[in-house]
Amino acid sequence: MIIQKQEDVTTAVVEAFKNTADPRFREILIALVKHLHAFARDVHLTEQEFEKAVGYVVALGHRTNDKHNEAVLMSGSLGFSTLICLLNNGNNGQTETTANLLGPFWRMNSPRTESGASIIRSPTPGPAMFVDCWVKDQKGAPVANAEVDIWHSSPEGFYEQQDPKQADMNLRGKFMTDAKGHFAFRSVKPAGYPIPIDGPVGDLVRATGRHHYRPAHLHFLIFKEGFKTLISQIYVNDDEKLETDVQFGVTRALVGNYIRHDGPAPAPDVKGEWYSLDQTFVMEPGVSRLPRAPIQ
Repeated sequence: MIIQKQEDVTTAVVEAFKNTADPRFREILIALVKHLHAFARDVHLTEQEFEKAVGYVVALGHRTNDKHNEAVLMSGSLGFSTLICLLNNGNNGQTETTANLLGPFWRMNSPRTESGASIIRSPTPGPAMFVDCWVKDQKGAPVANAEVDIWHSSPEGFYEQQDPKQADMNLRGKFMTDAKGHFAFRSVKPAGYPIPIDGPVGDLVRATGRHHYRPAHLHFLIFKEGFKTLISQIYVNDDEKLETDVQFGVTRALVGNYIRHDGPAPAPDVKGEWYSLDQTFVMEPGVSRLPRAPIQ
């Protein structure tokens, strides 16, 4: 098709892509073209702005390597990652879900740990935390023998590979649910932390006048054959940045009830304040698969 006016460009591209063999790829590709062209018309994108945008995309690639993915960080900073998560969980976006983002710090082969044991593997000062969890299916029945990965930041806001003071695999553990779908562990209360802002994502954060912090949270990855792998984050309810998470990851279902205590603790060595958390996760039927670990 020979183009005579700007409106013809979209028609020409859509027509050219109609012979794409894979039907799902064809659907996505044509929709992308229509929305992308409509965006350019809506804001009347200038040539200079287009050139700057292309340079920005290139910069995302230059900042991405086997230990850091700037493109995924950008996706979270635009709320796109959370949107994809909510569209694909909770009965395809119809109901509340405990699914959330994987984040950049999950590792394979965390240490297998007995239920009720501690995941503190080197001295980590901070308020003690005792966590009890239950895993259920959509009918409320317990999910037994599910494999659960736990990981979180220290009270100083560092994951163990970021902090030379922490032992390898500190604040990480792998648990199995019992016949009641239950498991428990001891740790320390995590802190929130900043995302990297020395690249294109930082430029966006500064341009929009936002802070670059995530609220404190625990990570969970629950795997069981016959169920869709559940990836979750449970956020600390007293964190002042719950409403302004730079990655837009906080949903109402994921705000945990971390209760502060001053009295006797479940362990005799705990003095002063400590925290407890009871949390239930609901798994959906589906394909069980593990994601690619961001840290190799």
